Amino acid sequence: MILMITFLIVGFILLVKGADFFVDGACDLSEKLKIPAYVIGLTVVAFGTSLPEAAVSVTASLQGSNEIAIGNVIGSNTFNTLVVLGTSALFAPVAVKKNILKRDFPFCIGITVIMLILIMTLNNGEAALTRFDGIVLLILFAVFMAFSVISGRNEAAAISTESESPEKENLPWWKCILYIIIGVSGVIVGGELTVEGAKQLALTAGLSETVVGLTVVAVGTSLPELVTSVVAARKKQNDIAVGNVIGSNIFNILFILGMSSTLGTITTDGHAATDTLVLIGVCVITYLFALINKKINRPAGIVMIILYLAYTSYLLIR
Repeated sequence: MILMITFLIVGFILLVKGADFFVDGACDLSEKLKIPAYVIGLTVVAFGTSLPEAAVSVTASLQGSNEIAIGNVIGSNTFNTLVVLGTSALFAPVAVKKNILKRDFPFCIGITVIMLILIMTLNNGEAALTRFDGIVLLILFAVFMAFSVISGRNEAAAISTESESPEKENLPWWKCILYIIIGVSGVIVGGELTVEGAKQLALTAGLSETVVGLTVVAVGTSLPELVTSVVAARKKQNDIAVGNVIGSNIFNILFILGMSSTLGTITTDGHAATDTLVLIGVCVITYLFALINKKINRPAGIVMIILYLAYTSYLLIR
């Protein structure tokens, strides 16, 4: 029992401090590269915080646990959208950049619809993601990454020509990279320790492994996104908070599912299509919240968290 509690405490400390270093390093890296912070959130930060999902889904695919591979992605994206953004909004209103509203958020919804279509396309009479589907997703991921970086550089260049402002004091190159590496390591190790401690405590309390898997483990792989976005929101770095969530969701679908299905066909049941439909609805609702006010405020955040609790209740009784 003492060991489990120690895991939880040490895990949370590593999560918070790792996210702190990660956000600071990512912010200063965006200054160095002259790329908007939200692009760093969509790419570097999203990649780092999605590593747990990548490890779980790719390993599950290699071991033939197909439902885990796809369920992890759908569950993580639902958690990211409702809980990560919702919780961040409780600390401070999360402003959403115009480019994210016009381009990245709709793109995220669009690829979620594409994922649904691919899942519902039968392969030998079964709902599945084939190797061909995986290659398509990976190509879309490469296009997204290239477009994000190029458009970000162009946007930064346009802003700098319009108004020259004195550069702020920031970290040197080597320290930016070091902060990001330390931050990612702290977030990932902290997440694993927290999940392990919470899982063992839950099992000791008499909860079944199914319930623990649907709750503790599913939430655990999204802890990096949650802590990183909350820390970013508290530091008034909304661009990174929002970019991290949208980027992670895109990364989860295009790269993680793309890589997993390229390694081997992922077959699934009807629940995956239902859960993906729920995810699409969740994304649309969150997008409307952001579109109406150009930010996600505290009342919207509360509604989003309540929606997630209702969805989790539905999963437990399904």
